[in-house]
Amino acid sequence: MKKIINPWTRLEKDGYNCFGCAPNNPWGLKMEFYEDGDDIVSYWNPSDNYQGWLHTLHGGIQSVLIDEIAGWLVARKLQTSGMTTSLEVKFKRPITTGPDITLEVRAHLVEMKRNFAFIAAQISCDNQVCTQGELTYYCFSKEKAQADFHFTSCPTVDEVE
Repeated sequence: MKKIINPWTRLEKDGYNCFGCAPNNPWGLKMEFYEDGDDIVSYWNPSDNYQGWLHTLHGGIQSVLIDEIAGWLVARKLQTSGMTTSLEVKFKRPITTGPDITLEVRAHLVEMKRNFAFIAAQISCDNQVCTQGELTYYCFSKEKAQADFHFTSCPTVDEVE
């Protein structure tokens, strides 16, 4: 498994403050990402600050986790950026919040059709799938990604050493 470098941290002085992945957003999720073969993976601890019902992870936060990992899949695997055009989330099991809980958030590319990436994602806890997501992601041309979204590349740590 290879750690992915966050290519947007260089833009913090310019206002980069993503709720999902900015490491210095005090209210954000501070997600980090890894490449595991064809998959992109994140491990995340759901604190009680993100609960809906008592000690239960809010469904909106689960949707953010699914949406965010899809964006990182596009950044790493397709080396561009884009936007979610469709997100379907299925909540299979409640997810407990707390300091000793670790979630695995995982996504892979199912299919490409022109500029549309079809992505499957899931959240697991204790080796049980709790949440599943199906996303359609519109991928910008590399030129638009660079000009409008400051995307240059999304390398892993071993690619820049």
